Order: sequence, then C-alpha cells, then structure tokens
Amino acid sequence: MATILVVDDEMGIRELLSEILSDEGHAVEVAENAQQARDFRLRQAPDLVLLDIWMPDTDGVTLLKEWGAQGQLTMPVIMMSGHATIDTAVEATKIGALNFLEKPIALQKLLKAVEQGLARGSAAPAVGAATVKAAPANSTTVAAAVALPMLASDAVAASPAAPQAASISFDIPLRDARDAFERAYFEYHLARENGSMTRVAEKTGLERTHLYRKLKQLGVDLSKNKGE
Repeated sequence: MATILVVDDEMGIRELLSEILSDEGHAVEVAENAQQARDFRLRQAPDLVLLDIWMPDTDGVTLLKEWGAQGQLTMPVIMMSGHATIDTAVEATKIGALNFLEKPIALQKLLKAVEQGLARGSAAPAVGAATVKAAPANSTTVAAAVALPMLASDAVAASPAAPQAASISFDIPLRDARDAFERAYFEYHLARENGSMTRVAEKTGLERTHLYRKLKQLGVDLSKNKGE
C-alpha cells in the first residue's frame, strides 16, 4: 500500500508504530533522528510522515521548515508529541503539518489520522506553506483543537491527585524526564482504577496489548495490579 516514514528518537515508539502500520499493510521506514529523516527524504518521497517534535539533534518543527523551504514538503506530515503546546501545534500546521497526535497515541486516532493523511496526499500531493496560508484560520482552529487534550493531561499531572509527576527532576536528560512522566502518568491511572487494565486502557486511549507493552517498557510493576 503506502510507504510511511516514522521519525522518532524513542525506539519503543518506532517499533510500536511500525508494527501497527505494517499490520495495516503499509511499508514502514524508520528514522531515529532528523538527519536520518533528511537522508531518507533525499532518496525518495514517502506517502506520509509521522514526525516527532522533540528530538535530540533537530526538532520536528525545524525539520518541517527545512523541507518546506527546500521544496521537499510534498507529502502529508503528521506531528507527534506528548509535551508540545498549542503554540507549537499552531506553528507546525502553519508550516504545513496536516495533523497533530498527542502521545500516548490511541490506536483508532492513529489509524484515522493516517487514513486521512494518505487520502489528502492522493488528492493533493503537494503540501506546503502556500496551502496553509490560503486558510490560516482553519489551521489555527485545527491545531488548537488537537492540542487541547494535552493541556488537560498537563492539568491532571499537576493536580494534587497526581503527586508523582511533581517529583520529576528537571536536571536529567529529556528522555529520562519523559519516561519518568509517562511512568507517573500510568501509575496514577493504575492506582485510580484499582489496577484494572481494562479501565486504564479506556482512560488512556490505548489498546490493552499496547498498554501492557508500554508499561513493560517503562518498568511499571504490574504485580501489584490485580484488576482485569
């Protein structure tokens, strides 16, 4: 079917998205940083790109700008992040991003966004800043709408009911801080749902299989959770 490039510095995310999209019949290529994504784009234009915003070498928004300036933004790009703001989402859509997915990404949202992206790519191969400038209000509206759930997640993490998140140090590498936040996020929901994996999966928007894989990757102790 389609060739999809997944750009993310987290190996677990790359493997998970590759598995899901491969099961859907797509040919999946991966890049762990912006330079690998640049190299791939020079060789060929994928049908769709899933692009993480926060990466160690060059962030996704900067890479998006580069592709736009060099005339290489000829494919739909869906941005991904668990830590971005509304301003970042707005900026990305103004540059040419088609959509924005919040991590952890719900399976149905992922598949729907990919389907829409591929449909948009087939109907209009060139996706660039000129297209966005023709409808700036729509871009802002879409970006704000998809970014609002992130603010809700941040509010939960900052609330008294989730003290774990407040203990995360800012003096550690970004990847470690991200893992610490996600670990606290899932432990919070596990405690709130009395260990019920079914209810946690519903609350976090993950399939149970993917939830188990994520918890194992983060080192969350499941022996304490008796709920099903």
